[in-house]
Amino acid sequence: MIPPWAGKRLLMYCPALEGGGAERVMVTLANNFACSGVQVLFVTARAADEVYRAELSSAVEYSCLNTGSTLRTLLPLTRLLRRVRPDAVLSTLVEANFLTVAAARLTRVNARVVIREANTPSQDLLRNPRWVKRLTGRLIPYIYPKADAIVASSQGMLHDLIANFRIPPHKIRRIPNPLPLAWIRQHAQAPVQHPWFADGQPPVILSVGRLERAKDFATLIRAFAKVHAEHDARLLILGEGSMRPHLETLVRELGLSECVALPGFDPNPFRSMARARVFVLSSIYEGFPNVLVQAMACGCPVVSTDCPSGPSEILNGGAYGHLVSVGDADALAASILKVLQGEARYPPADWMEQFDEFVVCRGYLEVLFGTKQGASGRAMCHN
Repeated sequence: MIPPWAGKRLLMYCPALEGGGAERVMVTLANNFACSGVQVLFVTARAADEVYRAELSSAVEYSCLNTGSTLRTLLPLTRLLRRVRPDAVLSTLVEANFLTVAAARLTRVNARVVIREANTPSQDLLRNPRWVKRLTGRLIPYIYPKADAIVASSQGMLHDLIANFRIPPHKIRRIPNPLPLAWIRQHAQAPVQHPWFADGQPPVILSVGRLERAKDFATLIRAFAKVHAEHDARLLILGEGSMRPHLETLVRELGLSECVALPGFDPNPFRSMARARVFVLSSIYEGFPNVLVQAMACGCPVVSTDCPSGPSEILNGGAYGHLVSVGDADALAASILKVLQGEARYPPADWMEQFDEFVVCRGYLEVLFGTKQGASGRAMCHN
């Protein structure tokens, strides 16, 4: 049976393919859309540091505009839309969403415009110390409703858009992020080079994410200091970002240089997740933390802050992982110790199915093209 979206043209826009969760989601979506018979053109504004470019399927056409900034991208993207005349357009990240809505409306192409929100915007923008970010947040009520549909990854994000940005509820569809669970488990079997994972070494506590304020790795490091005082363990944080100098200073001040490491970004963190004793998310806020699902898929028990939004939904209110208050180093340390002492909580297989890329991508296809299709054809398009 030929799916109703076969042959449809889709333009996907993401500023770049850097090492973030939103970028990896877009690659997963693009690969699955192409496997479903959609003609996908994946567009970026810049090519520097495109760490996920290699994960994009050969079935997906790729184009880089080499414009860099959002403002310089508007005219080239408008021209591209006029030339390609897609049936639908999908973008992610708030500035890219603004750009896509503006370009689509300027061209007046008959394309369904769908934007994907990647964070909880009241936390990410309205409370941001940078005035430009706060201004961006104040523009959401005027620009987002001009899209045909908005995808929110979590129920908390959906409520945030309605309550704080006056987005009409009928415009929003809650669809969790797609995770290539089989692919993740396959890559989790890859050899790991870090010596802390060698046989006979103390247990490793792992976290993965950008070294930025929202991830609150400072609280995690302080919590680890309390854990280390009671239990021999090590802390490994994979990621890169502007907070590195501050975090490295904190590690030295707490006398943890021998047992805390920040080795940088790893394109395959799954091999570490499969070998860590516990995975920790210490964020102040999230949109939908992919890393929690990734760690669960790798069989690693998790501890997470109950931040807005996503962790409580992913962990079923704490049934499948420990939830603690944001910024509470004592509570974080206590929950980590519980896992190290054997109080791990694991999700059943059927719970994980809702995050599977094939299930999620069908939901996206329905929003993009207004059609439904059964659950047949689970081909993967990973390189």
